[in-house]
Amino acid sequence: MENNLTAQLRDIKPLLEIPDSSYYIYWSLIIFGVLLAVGVLFFVLKKLWDNRRINLAKGYLEAIKKIDWIDAKKSAYEATHYARLLATDERRKELFSQLEPMLEKYKYKKEVDEVDADTRNQFNLYVQVADESV
Repeated sequence: MENNLTAQLRDIKPLLEIPDSSYYIYWSLIIFGVLLAVGVLFFVLKKLWDNRRINLAKGYLEAIKKIDWIDAKKSAYEATHYARLLATDERRKELFSQLEPMLEKYKYKKEVDEVDADTRNQFNLYVQVADESV
């Protein structure tokens, strides 16, 4: 009887070790999900930031259009400020570099004359170019 029992036990194989990679799959899915969420968040925030910049540029353009040239000194400061903020591409930077010395004549002095026609024409050209690109 004992001989028969050992013959039966020899037929039974030992337990096999089954490779378990569920731990690695679990953490890789979590890392993938976090990276995906960060990527989506990045693109959403980038889109919102770009829209904010466009809205700021439109606000600056409206402010520069509302400048009245009655007070030449104050108007020159405002024009320089908003024109500098709007000068983001090469064309506007070039026009601003031409406009800025013209506006300098009306700043840093106690009493200034009325703005001349050349300065007004250069300013209007700058506003027109800025309006087309914004």
